[in-house]
Amino acid sequence: MPERTWAESLVLVNTGDGKGKTTAALGTLLRARARGWKVCVVQFMKSGDWKVGEEQSARELGIEWWVLGDGFTWESDDLDRSQAVALEAWRHARSVISSGEYRVVMLDEVTYPMNFGWIDTDEVVAALRNRPEQTTVILTGRDAPQEIIDVADTVTEMRKVKHAFDRGIQARRGIDF
Repeated sequence: MPERTWAESLVLVNTGDGKGKTTAALGTLLRARARGWKVCVVQFMKSGDWKVGEEQSARELGIEWWVLGDGFTWESDDLDRSQAVALEAWRHARSVISSGEYRVVMLDEVTYPMNFGWIDTDEVVAALRNRPEQTTVILTGRDAPQEIIDVADTVTEMRKVKHAFDRGIQARRGIDF
């Protein structure tokens, strides 16, 4: 085992095809908020049309929350607009990270726009490397790019063993959103 050292902040990645990436990240945000830390969420895929339970609860606890996506890409009628929205979300997220105002910043579903080529992965890596010393960043989404895995301190891969959706069961309010 290596000698233990102190790190003021970390980069955490929750990836994989299993359920629970966002849920696990929110658990970390709850811990941080319980310590009195200022924390926030930037959502890249869900639009303001989605009324997710975790957003309401998080806001009640003082977690700042920005829904900056325009919905799932497979539902988009205008992928150029979706890309523009994702770029604007990244500009906001980069500003939030670099501000040093937050102890924990969660970038929910940020891997998708990186994998689509809408957000430059090298820019994200640079923002993570150059973040203020006290700012932890949590990234979620399937298929995290290798460059993100390389810069991360902790990477957890959620692996799907079985999922109700595969049997035709729709996502459920209170369980899935």
